[in-house]
Amino acid sequence: MKNENQVSRREFIKNSAGVAVALSIPTFIPASAFGANDRVQVAVLGINGRGQNHISGFSNLKNVDVACLCDPDNEVLQTRAKEFNEKAGKKVKTEQDLRKVIDDKSIDVISIAMPNHWHALATIWSCQAGKDVYVEKPGSHNFHEGRKMIEATKKYNRIVQHGVQLRSSEALQEAVKHLRDGLIGNVYMARGLVYKWRPDIGNKGTEPVPAGLNYDLWTGPAEMRPFSKNYVHYNWHWNWNYGNGDIGNQGIHETDMCMWGLGVDTFPEKITSAGGKFLWDDCQETPELLSSTYIYPKEKKIIEFEVRPWMTNREDGVDIGNIFYGSEGYMVVKGYDFYETFLGRDRKPGPTRKAGGDHYKNFIDAVVSRDASKLNGPVETAHLSSGLAHLGNIAYRTGRALTFDPKTEKFVNDKEANALLTRKYRAPYMMPETV
Repeated sequence: MKNENQVSRREFIKNSAGVAVALSIPTFIPASAFGANDRVQVAVLGINGRGQNHISGFSNLKNVDVACLCDPDNEVLQTRAKEFNEKAGKKVKTEQDLRKVIDDKSIDVISIAMPNHWHALATIWSCQAGKDVYVEKPGSHNFHEGRKMIEATKKYNRIVQHGVQLRSSEALQEAVKHLRDGLIGNVYMARGLVYKWRPDIGNKGTEPVPAGLNYDLWTGPAEMRPFSKNYVHYNWHWNWNYGNGDIGNQGIHETDMCMWGLGVDTFPEKITSAGGKFLWDDCQETPELLSSTYIYPKEKKIIEFEVRPWMTNREDGVDIGNIFYGSEGYMVVKGYDFYETFLGRDRKPGPTRKAGGDHYKNFIDAVVSRDASKLNGPVETAHLSSGLAHLGNIAYRTGRALTFDPKTEKFVNDKEANALLTRKYRAPYMMPETV
């Protein structure tokens, strides 16, 4: 007999009184639902790491209530709830099972900060249940999931924001306008840089599941493996079963900035990647160092992306950011809110600016108005920026240069590479074939 944690969301809904039709008839929220005296009710899924920023980001908005916190680790859940209750002066609802949260009719928005392997499925389930979604980067754990996210967003008419907050930076919006207006001439190349301090993570082996952790829910659609502190709670990033390495972690901000700045809204046709593990004899599966090249022959543009893990120089002061090269100069983007330009052969300083923005507010404004066109990081960015990282990882894992067809979103005559565009899902946490 199945226990509750082995029941799929579909079965869970069918067995719950009053909500049997939730999958087929989403609870669409009319524009009039949010009036001057109404507040958007947000639930945050995954609150050990990045989810803490989701909690504070939504809590800072005057027309939003963080109504529910959800995490499969009850120790983390109760710790965050205690912190929240003391700060807010009111009690927040807690829940370990995301399915119950998604099907709670009092919740308007699902904010997802779970590990990468959960992002797409939680987004699709939320759309099916009539919720709007803020999903942390990368939007998908594998390439195929990104297209499914777009399909679900459109089918259920939801507002879905991808957590690439640099798109809400006033400075970087201005920077992209400069690129479009020809400040540095014909922009032909972008570099994405992730030079981030990554230490030896060792190898902690396996052990019994800690009390309070629902490990079945934590694992979700991924392959079930014996519990290890090697990946619960942070170092899952470096295991292919759950994460995507640093190009699919910090690097999504930079892959997104590369594509945004170059003005490309499709995938490259030629991809090469090389790298590996050169420093640590630890349990990390993803490469410590990775250099990827993405070529757009029709557009005559190229993206270079580099991950470095340890002691390194900076490039024009950049360790996390981007550099754009044009026929008349170049532009440096540092972090999420600063750019500077250098013009001509003598690299004369040009326009520069530092200014941030509020990605959470941008999302809530779109939710309240029911206007997805207001989104700075719409669901398409989740597929593009995450997809670019996935393509680079696939080139690394196959060990050869790859040819990709952006129209079919398949590799050309390469069965091994195409198999890596998706994954095998674990029942009952299955990716729907038709959303």
